[in-house]
Amino acid sequence: MDLQTALSQLEKHIQEVPQHFNQFSPAILLNKPAPGKWSKQEILGHLIDSAINNLKRFTDIQCFPQPYTVLRYQQDDLVVINRYQQLPLEHMLQLWSMLNRQIVNIISTIPAEKLPYTIIIPSGESKTLEWLAIDYVEHMEHHLKQIFGS
Repeated sequence: MDLQTALSQLEKHIQEVPQHFNQFSPAILLNKPAPGKWSKQEILGHLIDSAINNLKRFTDIQCFPQPYTVLRYQQDDLVVINRYQQLPLEHMLQLWSMLNRQIVNIISTIPAEKLPYTIIIPSGESKTLEWLAIDYVEHMEHHLKQIFGS
């Protein structure tokens, strides 16, 4: 996937995901497939946490000295602390949509000379800001497949 495709995909998801979520009954949304596994609604919460963390990364990478070290965040703890299983779905969808609209705004205006900025991901590998933006969308699509199938 290239950056333009990632942006197009992200814009498409912003339009379509809320409609798809609204087709689920509360029982389906809140069902946990196994102990220790997230419900569909909690996966949406994880995507909100991903958006929050990556929005900050997309801006910080452009401001801080290179290479920028990407810090891991406590995804399981955040899902519990943010109480995603108990929040109203509409609240979560609005938050997810607004965060991703801002991410589109930021990614689409990154100057070309900043796209190759070096980042160090938690595994220790060197990547680029452009890679991180594409990976953000690929990560989202992985979880959307878990929620909606195919």
